[in-house]
Amino acid sequence: GGMEKIKQHTFTLAHYTYTVLSNLRYTNGAPVVRIYNDTDFSNPDVQGPIINFNVLDENGEVLGFSQVDSMASLHNIHVRTGCFCNMGACQMHLDISNEDIQRNLQAGHVCGDNIDLVDGRPTGSVRISFGYMSSFEDAQTFLNFIIATRLSKSDTEIPFQSVTKPTTEPVPDEHLSVNNADKLSPILQILDGELRNNPFETETTGSWQPLEPEAESIRAAVSETAVPTCRKGGKPITVTKIYLYPIKSCSAFEVTEWPVGNQGLLYDRNWMVVNQNGVCMTQKQEPRLCLVNPSIDRKQKIMVIQAEGMDPISVSLEDNAGKETVICESKVCSHRVKTYDCGEKIAGWFSAFLGRPCRLIRQSSDMKRKSHQKNTKGLSPATNISLSLVNEAQYLLINVASILQLKEHISARLKEPLEIEELIQRFRANIVIDAPESFEEEEWAEISIGALQFQVVGPCSRCQIICIDQQSGERNKEILQSLSSARGRKTNFGIYLMNQPLRSSFSDILSVGCQVLPVLKENTEIQPPTSSEEKCSG
Repeated sequence: GGMEKIKQHTFTLAHYTYTVLSNLRYTNGAPVVRIYNDTDFSNPDVQGPIINFNVLDENGEVLGFSQVDSMASLHNIHVRTGCFCNMGACQMHLDISNEDIQRNLQAGHVCGDNIDLVDGRPTGSVRISFGYMSSFEDAQTFLNFIIATRLSKSDTEIPFQSVTKPTTEPVPDEHLSVNNADKLSPILQILDGELRNNPFETETTGSWQPLEPEAESIRAAVSETAVPTCRKGGKPITVTKIYLYPIKSCSAFEVTEWPVGNQGLLYDRNWMVVNQNGVCMTQKQEPRLCLVNPSIDRKQKIMVIQAEGMDPISVSLEDNAGKETVICESKVCSHRVKTYDCGEKIAGWFSAFLGRPCRLIRQSSDMKRKSHQKNTKGLSPATNISLSLVNEAQYLLINVASILQLKEHISARLKEPLEIEELIQRFRANIVIDAPESFEEEEWAEISIGALQFQVVGPCSRCQIICIDQQSGERNKEILQSLSSARGRKTNFGIYLMNQPLRSSFSDILSVGCQVLPVLKENTEIQPPTSSEEKCSG
């Protein structure tokens, strides 16, 4: 039918989606989205088939675009986020001043990162686009995703009363000019009388003031607990579990004590599996990676890899990056890393288990990644801190108290409650601690564990990997949705840590049972508890 038909088809889908989105409301009358647009979606000659928006909570606060992106990926929906290489439009619609841009940069925000909120204000937005292959079912899938993740069943009855089911009849001229013979796509027919009778305004770009306060939502119980300025006495904070992940995205290897090197726990994420194009494979693309169990035998200097139905296979811990080894370049979270291939035998093992061509590669010891984390007070510059094949930082720490509080809300939404150990495994931390207060770790600036000093470099924003059962590889979307609901505007859980490069050639030891001494963000040290229990010397 040519470009004119394509224009009509794609605009119809965008017009339908825009109309429904504009009318979605929480039970207190608050809009679910804020749409950024320069037209009223009435003319395809001036409005393309895209919708730019941010999702709001019941109080009118913006949910970060990274959280929306993570949730959309669980529903197999691809969205674009950020400022879309159009900073001028971003400034105009999000009301970002030049001074705000400078403050965002000082907060560590750069183009393409996941810092979606700074001081509660959005740094970008979400965009959906329709093409000639898009269908009405695609539009409904997206709308159902928004409804499923933001509204209860009773909420969804209101907005859909405002529109009829799309038909193949032409839309009135004031909306879109379509020939009667056009059967290319379902056409939305807006009933003007119904829209006029809608109790809510369709304009979503203005600021919204909340109505009468509703009952406390689920997130009230999982609040961002403030840590007292100084804790005296009480239960000591200790390390309860230590995990390393020798092969990125594969199963954890639990230890009771372990050497700490310049990149974090020794051998943590030194290897990764790549596809035939050399691209890193994670559980997002291949959940069965969690069924691969690597273990480190330091005495025999080998890593033993096991999986159900496969014979165990071993890989040397010795660095084989000699003159005859081909150094290849790979990417971890857009950062380039130097690696070398571990050989045909182990490549065949992984290919047989995963059912697709893949290879095992190891980070080259003379080509270490440098941290891109912003430098903060008290440690050497971040450029001097080396990373293995991790995504963000050397260590990830979680708190059992936080897990227990979250477990209550997840269990309430699931038919079968999750065990605490299963949740700990899903969050794939290196260090698990037992602190008295849930989420108090988010108020720490630094911690010491034994003789080791760590800098807190920020919260861990969770993705769909926590939806994967680490024992079976099965997905459950409810986990991330529960976390999002419980924690409000973010899916943060756990904190990232860095430690200074060791000044000696000897490794320090991190051990279960070591006492954890935090320093608050206000640089007020929490007093050690009065206890006969000795502090672990590491």
